[in-house]
Amino acid sequence: MPPSKPLRRHFTATGYIATPQATLLHWHRKLRMWLPPGGHVEENEDPLEAVIREAKEESGLDVEVVHPGGPGPFEFTVPGQLHPPVTILVEDIDDPVDGFHQHIDLIYFTVPANASQRPNEGWLWVTRQQLADAVALETPDGDRAIPPPDVLEVGIIAIDAQIMRQN
Repeated sequence: MPPSKPLRRHFTATGYIATPQATLLHWHRKLRMWLPPGGHVEENEDPLEAVIREAKEESGLDVEVVHPGGPGPFEFTVPGQLHPPVTILVEDIDDPVDGFHQHIDLIYFTVPANASQRPNEGWLWVTRQQLADAVALETPDGDRAIPPPDVLEVGIIAIDAQIMRQN
């Protein structure tokens, strides 16, 4: 991080779209890695709205955010509440256009709202076993790449959460 400039941070929201069988990933051409849908939280948008919007824009799927368990939402109604994220990642971004900054990435678990919908072209359902074995997935240009370690770990937990919801 350049010490002469103040650190810039952007809030982002990522949603692992999962079923009890798999989670949905796509090859991010700019970053050259397998990722779930996500992006910047826009002005006057809360993180849940952002994760639902990003999932629809990127994957084409309507999704519902699922509560990860643990405390909350609480019984009181005022003030209002949002589902908490599963975790919050701090990601260093060295963008050739925007320069160095960080993403404060709120990670949510989501499920498809409609089982009959199919994701846009370029999206891949990745099984728990593929994630656990760190299988190199075929990229659109014919290469193979293993998803990043955080995507492997959180993807497994997202699938396991859906298995638990089913039981």
